[in-house]
Amino acid sequence: MPELAGKIFKINGPVVELENIPPSLRMFDMVRVGDILLIGEVVKLNNEHAFVQVYEDTTSLKPGDPVYTEGVPLFVELGPGLLTNIYDGIQRPLEEIKEKEGFFISRGVSVPALNRSKKWHFHPLVKKDNEVKEGQIIGEVDETSTIKHKIMIPPGINGILKNIIHEGDYSIDEKIALIKTENSETGIFMYQKWPVRKRRPYKEKTPVEEPLITGQRVIDTLFPVAKGGCVAVPGPFGAGKTVVQHQLAKWSDAEIVIFIGCGERGNEMTDVLLSFPKLIDPHTGKPLLERTVLIANTSNMPVAAREASIYTGITIAEYYRDMGYDVALMADSTSRWAEALREMSGRLEEMPLEEGFPAYLPARLAEFYERAGKVKTLSDTLGSVSVIASISPPGGDFSEPVTTHTKRFIRCFWALDKDLAYSRHFPSISWIDSYSEYVDDLKEWWHKNIDSSWLAFRNIIIDLLGKEQRLLQVVKLVGSDVLPESEKLILEICNVFKNAFLQQSAFDETDAFSSAKKQFLMLKSIIYFYTKSESIVKKGVSVNEIRNLPVYQELMRMKSKYSENQLDQFDKLIEKIDADMKELGV
Repeated sequence: MPELAGKIFKINGPVVELENIPPSLRMFDMVRVGDILLIGEVVKLNNEHAFVQVYEDTTSLKPGDPVYTEGVPLFVELGPGLLTNIYDGIQRPLEEIKEKEGFFISRGVSVPALNRSKKWHFHPLVKKDNEVKEGQIIGEVDETSTIKHKIMIPPGINGILKNIIHEGDYSIDEKIALIKTENSETGIFMYQKWPVRKRRPYKEKTPVEEPLITGQRVIDTLFPVAKGGCVAVPGPFGAGKTVVQHQLAKWSDAEIVIFIGCGERGNEMTDVLLSFPKLIDPHTGKPLLERTVLIANTSNMPVAAREASIYTGITIAEYYRDMGYDVALMADSTSRWAEALREMSGRLEEMPLEEGFPAYLPARLAEFYERAGKVKTLSDTLGSVSVIASISPPGGDFSEPVTTHTKRFIRCFWALDKDLAYSRHFPSISWIDSYSEYVDDLKEWWHKNIDSSWLAFRNIIIDLLGKEQRLLQVVKLVGSDVLPESEKLILEICNVFKNAFLQQSAFDETDAFSSAKKQFLMLKSIIYFYTKSESIVKKGVSVNEIRNLPVYQELMRMKSKYSENQLDQFDKLIEKIDADMKELGV
């Protein structure tokens, strides 16, 4: 029987105040509240009372009801079976609960996060009497047809491998190894438990130097993010935050995807849950769900569980990182998570700061984003966690606290523009308000693997887009007819770039994904067209004449005309630019 943690003294929504607490009760201990054993967590302690945030509806609780402590912090189970699963914010498997409870979850329901009866084929990689260290990989399991799940020694355990089972089929509850440590013997299972608010250990963080290739041209070419980097994706309602994250989940070259629906509307999360199982991974041809973990915590679920869902997701991401995988974590959205913090802080009667958010909002954001990164793991492999977190600022105001504080801890900012979204320009990432500080870190990868001209071409187009903004202010006042031909050319080239390069269709099989090589060749073609046009404009040719060239339409259609198997056609496009320019007789 769990130890009594006290009795309910007062109930304030999801926050329950306890009296008669034992001296052994600690911060962040998991508790079971009331006779129906609702899951909760200790979030505040003083000499006589404790405050618990309850992860379920507190209706029918009353003062005097008992509360029991489990003596451990909120944790997640990490082992085979995570992939393809759908969890709520505190890692309860929703599919299994549906089979047990039906479509409505009863309060206090307790279902193991990982299936205890399923057998996994374990393949040992070490031998008896070998010395083993924390984080070392001692075996493998085929978790899905595309991902090998690596069984690791839990952190903090070092010793001699006294025994290890033979290759065969075992459940996660069966002991697979026995390690003799200095003072005792420790059994090893195929799964381990880890407190969600504590980051998993690693040897060292390493510099980021490889881009997370997303296949989205506006991202990879203009505002790239590194594997192990952090991105904020702010935008007003309807600007396409969820669309961007879905595209990244499908097309990015991350090996594992963790998708957290944190406080989003139920219909949006339902769409994710229905569509993801049907999506085919373009890299493997297998279902995308085979390398995905979904965490669903919608806006109508208990607010306290919304706050926990972010930590649940990042802990699972760190676990796969420790195996040496590149993990992409999509959090949609951190604004809803911050709102949960604000509500819980208000219930705890803490002093609010700007817009009612608690004083520790920046610290919590920092704790979350700092768990991303590329690291050398305890097993001497390299793994990474990349965080792509959307923000839903009220009214699209980027000066509100969540967006402002988030910018302190991230190096990449993809600002979504509702005007672009409403004009059907997707991805609706603003090339004016967005930025990436990873460009200098990633330029060597681009120069080595793609072309040494990448950064120079990127800088040319960024400069042209900046000039276009200034020229558009003039056009608004006096019209475009008064501009010299050289400035009209800038407006025309930027128009080509925005429509032929930045705009991308998720429904076009050829255009939905662009490899890094295709992106560079498209950029090169546009820059080459601009350079040639600039030289002949100086000789008296008008922009209208250039616009009427046949190759102009070729440029506008190249994104969907040339597939990944036809990249050699870009050389012919360059030749056609030369030929058409010569026909102007200059």
